[in-house]
Amino acid sequence: MMKNYQLLEPVNAIIFDCDGTLSHIEGIDELAAARQVSAVVKKLTAEAMGRGGINPALYRERLNLVLPTRTQVEKLGEHYFQQKTPGLTLVLDILQRLKKQVYIVSAGLMPAVAKFAELLKIKAENIFAVPIHFDEAGNYLDFDHESPLVRELGKRVIVQKIKEKYPRCVYVGDGLNDLETYDLVTRFVGYGGAYYRKNIEEQCEFYITASSMLPLLSLCLTEHELSFLTGEESLQCGFS
Repeated sequence: MMKNYQLLEPVNAIIFDCDGTLSHIEGIDELAAARQVSAVVKKLTAEAMGRGGINPALYRERLNLVLPTRTQVEKLGEHYFQQKTPGLTLVLDILQRLKKQVYIVSAGLMPAVAKFAELLKIKAENIFAVPIHFDEAGNYLDFDHESPLVRELGKRVIVQKIKEKYPRCVYVGDGLNDLETYDLVTRFVGYGGAYYRKNIEEQCEFYITASSMLPLLSLCLTEHELSFLTGEESLQCGFS
């Protein structure tokens, strides 16, 4: 159970990034494939997640290349679910049974992230993502330039709001914009099971390299809380 790693006091909430964390895909890269601009968009995404961080200019550039339709964005939510991180359903079931608040804080597109959250049975009011605008025909118009999530330190703004209600939080994410929250939360857990980034791992005390999300339970629950797992759950999580 990695007892030395376990929290001594319970946390109130678990905050997840979406792309590359809850799901093993980067949504904007999937949308780019339909427009046949994958190479350039993937390069921009890698820059944002691993090196330069997110910013409005980069966000605008990717969307102007992709020009996603409303239908494509809505279907992306289902694709997120199809490519959800192994073990995620069990992890979320356990967290919610133990009365943990589960949040998604994402620089992804709100309609897609919201649909994914609905399929994961995460409350709509606990979803933070970037609003996007379409015309009456469903063609892309623009995104919400005022969203903090398209700029540096934007995730800090959201996490600070969450902490006003739930002061003890665990944050789980894979990119540079996730690391912005490191000093705000009770525990930060880097996730490299979908996209391993050495520079992110080097800055994390806790970093998951397994594909599965199951190792998270040892890092976000106390020993007492883990005792409430059923025998089958403990077996699946490798605790017995």
